[in-house]
Amino acid sequence: MPVIVVSPLSRIAEMAVRHRACEMISLMAKEQAFHRPAVIAADRHLLLGMNDITFAGNAALVAPGEEHVLQIIEFAKQWDRSAPLLIHCWMGISRSPAAAVIAALAVEPDQDETGLALRLRAASAYVTPNSRLIEIGDRLLSRNGRLVAAIKAIGRGADTDGNAPFVFSPLPEPAVHAG
Repeated sequence: MPVIVVSPLSRIAEMAVRHRACEMISLMAKEQAFHRPAVIAADRHLLLGMNDITFAGNAALVAPGEEHVLQIIEFAKQWDRSAPLLIHCWMGISRSPAAAVIAALAVEPDQDETGLALRLRAASAYVTPNSRLIEIGDRLLSRNGRLVAAIKAIGRGADTDGNAPFVFSPLPEPAVHAG
């Protein structure tokens, strides 16, 4: 089963190698410098420059926007799912979990938003997905407010130092039939 690995910046090389990821989405502040792990091909790395904010932004801060979410959706749709997709931001708590949910809906649009949000919370007690990314993703993926409501329902994550990568299934578990 394909998975999404969500990581803080400090552990992307480790996570890429450990999980044999071949594709990566980076959600970093515009000026933030870092090195792409060598196991991730440059043409399979999506770098999005944005800050972890929920307001419109200003001269110093770039708010997540529609163009960012469209790029997440298109990149996810091109993911062949033969290896994990690595998604990271600075802490792995807000932007990258939001992108993971958006990517999951891009590759499996028929799934239930509540089940998806509950899988995210089960994968990590710490995540608090960026509400601006979630709102834009909800609209662009025609979720009619259901994704926003599902993410709000799981609430704010527990406090953490941000050093808590996790693996998240973009697909619902297959139904098990008795008998």
